[in-house]
Amino acid sequence: MAASTKSLSSLLAQASIDDHEEILKAANAAVKKNKSDVDAHHAKAIALLHLDRYEDALEVFEHTQGLQEKARFEYAYALYKTGNAAKAVKAAEAGSDRGRGIKHMLAQAAYRSENFAQAAKVYKELANQPVEDEEYDIRINSGATDAQLEWTGQGELAQKKKPTREDLEVFETAFNAACGSIARGELAQGEVCLKRAKDLCSALSDMSDEEKQAELLPITVQQVYVLTQLGKIDQAEELANGIPFADIKELSTRYIAQVNSIAASKKHSNPYLSHRLFHSSPKPPVTDQHFSFQSNILRQDEYVISLLSQKVAGVASSTEKVISAAPTPSLAPVVNMAAVLNAAAHARNAETEKSALKEIVPLLEKRPNDVGLILTITHLYVITSNYAAATHLLESFFKRLEQSGSASDLDVRFAPGLIASLVSLYAQQGRPGAAKSELAKAAEYWRKPHKSKTEAPSKALMVAAGTALLDTHNPENVKAAGEIFKSLYDQDNEDRAAIAGLVAAYSITDPSSIPDDLLSYLPEASRLIADVDVAALEKAGVPLGKPTTTDIAAAARKRSIAPSKPVHARTRRLCKARMPKEYVEGKKMDSERWLPMRDRSYYRPKGRKGKKRMEGLTQGGVVSEEKGSTPLQERKAPKDQKGKKKAKGGKW
Repeated sequence: MAASTKSLSSLLAQASIDDHEEILKAANAAVKKNKSDVDAHHAKAIALLHLDRYEDALEVFEHTQGLQEKARFEYAYALYKTGNAAKAVKAAEAGSDRGRGIKHMLAQAAYRSENFAQAAKVYKELANQPVEDEEYDIRINSGATDAQLEWTGQGELAQKKKPTREDLEVFETAFNAACGSIARGELAQGEVCLKRAKDLCSALSDMSDEEKQAELLPITVQQVYVLTQLGKIDQAEELANGIPFADIKELSTRYIAQVNSIAASKKHSNPYLSHRLFHSSPKPPVTDQHFSFQSNILRQDEYVISLLSQKVAGVASSTEKVISAAPTPSLAPVVNMAAVLNAAAHARNAETEKSALKEIVPLLEKRPNDVGLILTITHLYVITSNYAAATHLLESFFKRLEQSGSASDLDVRFAPGLIASLVSLYAQQGRPGAAKSELAKAAEYWRKPHKSKTEAPSKALMVAAGTALLDTHNPENVKAAGEIFKSLYDQDNEDRAAIAGLVAAYSITDPSSIPDDLLSYLPEASRLIADVDVAALEKAGVPLGKPTTTDIAAAARKRSIAPSKPVHARTRRLCKARMPKEYVEGKKMDSERWLPMRDRSYYRPKGRKGKKRMEGLTQGGVVSEEKGSTPLQERKAPKDQKGKKKAKGGKW
């Protein structure tokens, strides 16, 4: 029996049958005879994979001892195709030393599990060891990974920041370059790349019309999104109306296409109709799920449509569940998005920002460390120009996190986005010192080793902190800035911001220690002064050389002899409410206009009575006692009361 089983296993190993159904039958027959035959199970699993029966293949791997170790690539592939990308990464990592095939599997699984940094690293390793048949595929997959890094806020890890001519030669790489540009907010550049991808795909001669249509539909769906974001609603609606949704094979893409068509359509202005159409879109299967940033946006769209449909209570309840299920404070986009929409639900479509604040601010008592709620209130304060209240809100929140001492709380305290918000408020209030201090504290925190779930901070934060420290001209701060730029330079020795900051710091602390390879990056002095007109500067009075004592004395004599020009007082503008009715622009206003007319220097009374009255009012003048004149101390009662007697029992 053992001999026959062994011969059957060797026969299966040497078989060259093209019909995988026949291989599966032979493998099942061998397994029936000997259930511990690993080779027979291996052949069965491979046949099931070729027949697209991924669940059955995975079951074989899960229930056969030693098979996972023997066939790491096939096991990782079965996990990947059944939607278990995270497990596929672990399986591929265990066998990553078994050739290029398992590395490709690792990169694919890491990409699907949204570990884009790991995927980019693996693709870079594969590109450094080029194989002729794989170069094209690696270029396409690397471009897709770079676009995903941009979408997830890790753009500093992307290998390409701008589309190159090489990217625009093939429609796949052109489409990925467009996605990267869109993720960076370069919508116009993305629109150009999408048009180029469409033209390249349509011009292909080695593809059938059906294959071209399958490739063109995702490009068109992306075009609708770009046109909507650019405000070209009419073009977006026209393009969306021409999309045959049923022809889109991938349900995740079809779902996005239908949602974008609702956003681009003027016919769906009725929120109740939009709500029905939104929920009638097909849900993608487990193996074709959206990425996290896509799911977050789609969930946000669902909440917004529900709010427009007056389903306020439902949105408040569902978002409250998302917030309460997560620890606070949290930097997760899903949680903070739910907090913002929860605040919108409590505002109940308030007409003004101030009325919305009255409804939302009391929520802080229940959720004082809710990042999304705090940012929402901060935004409303900024809209109402109450920058002091917005700054105080963020500062008090940061103080609470510092007092907690928790590693996760401190990660939130020094999160790049929150630091940028506070620094922007300081800049708005004209407080550069406070902004530099905040950036310096953030840089110091991230440079020190600490237990944290968060990875290294964004490059933008460290560059801003280093630049702020350089601007202080303090020796200790300049030294700290040099260390920051040195760490950035060690991560990427071609980073121009790190090179410039490192040279600037060394030029202050120790100019002799600047390496020659860094100086080669700096522009030449001739380029910097190429547009300077030296003759015009000399003619304007630029001193030539170091002035002598005689020159200084001569210049002093010239200044003393030269007649001084009259200095005109700066005219002060008045608001319209304080301007007189007869005001004419350009005409000098009367400086005594606030005095009574008789007290003005140019007042001249008319007539004889007026002149006599003026003489009597003149301070220090002679007062003539004429007939009928009466001192103030002897003022008499009015004529109608003269000689009147008090009536009996009456009143005056």
